[in-house]
Amino acid sequence: MTKLHIVVIFALVAFATSLENKCNVPPEFWCSSEEVARDCQVTEQCHRYYEPKAKADKVQLTLYFESLCPDCKNFFRSQLTKTYTALSDIINLTLVPYGNAREEKDASGKWNYTCQHGEDECVGNLIETCAIHLLKNISVYFPFISCIEHDQFGTPQFSAKKCAKQQGIDLQPIMDCSTSSLGNSLEHQMALKTEALNPPHKYVPWVTLNGVHTEEIEKKAEADLTALICDTYKGSPKPAACNKKTGLHHSWREF
Repeated sequence: MTKLHIVVIFALVAFATSLENKCNVPPEFWCSSEEVARDCQVTEQCHRYYEPKAKADKVQLTLYFESLCPDCKNFFRSQLTKTYTALSDIINLTLVPYGNAREEKDASGKWNYTCQHGEDECVGNLIETCAIHLLKNISVYFPFISCIEHDQFGTPQFSAKKCAKQQGIDLQPIMDCSTSSLGNSLEHQMALKTEALNPPHKYVPWVTLNGVHTEEIEKKAEADLTALICDTYKGSPKPAACNKKTGLHHSWREF
């Protein structure tokens, strides 16, 4: 055996040993993550596994609602909360708390709001709008707003206090915002978003999917939002929740 043969054999043994030390998982898991694939030197082979995930756009879901609307609360309870909790990785959710409210600017430049379910609803809309602005991260403000909307009987102020305590949120800045010029201006932005809808909204809750609203989309959202999101999402593989069947649920609407 020549010295060259000895060197080649030694190099192969060293390579195999190195691979064995780094790649300590069975072959069926080599594509389970980019790190494992890299350690096992199969990154190129696993490329097709990663590519669909990287290129799939999140589903753009926007909900136009009002804080004391019974059916909006029902939509949170029966559809939105469980769907967003299970599928937040593939949903870009936008909440617009305004609904069927009306606004009018007075002589001082302040916006005065009139809400379908009375003054408390206007307060609730402002609390939720300020929560979105101040908490910023949807993983924080969505559970807070969802908690408020799950409360069927409390006033928005009472529900906000209870939900903030449950979730460790400092409520005072949110309440201060809701009675300030900032909150007034923020709610005006929610009004502008709602009034810009095309077609104009006729009821609440009003759902747009990737910027589009149709009666078919609305009916599917109210009946089985999880299925609608899963069917719309183009990525692969889809989340495990997409493989579970959910029950149908009818929802009335506030006109």
